[in-house]
Amino acid sequence: MSKIFCYSVRLQSLVSVSDKAYKATSFDGSSDILPKSQVINNDYEVNKSDAYWISAWILEKKNIQYSRKKSAWLDKNTGRILPKIEYKHHTPKKKYKTKIEHDNSLFK
Repeated sequence: MSKIFCYSVRLQSLVSVSDKAYKATSFDGSSDILPKSQVINNDYEVNKSDAYWISAWILEKKNIQYSRKKSAWLDKNTGRILPKIEYKHHTPKKKYKTKIEHDNSLFK
């Protein structure tokens, strides 16, 4: 299993220009050529427009508008989102002994 870090990118159009590349156009008018191997899968959670999972390292090198709000690790072979595992270590607050004074009038 190989995993890759991706961002969900909303695009105005994604057109195949060759066997190995797409031409991606974002909503601000910027466009660039992306390798097909770096466009992992469609993002079906977005309803307003077409969104795609694109690897993060290629987006940093290209001139395409994208947001870093929605990101995930994806399985490169299947295109599925991998579960997020978060480890938290809890250290309880230390309790100190307190001196308790008994009320002797309560005892017989």
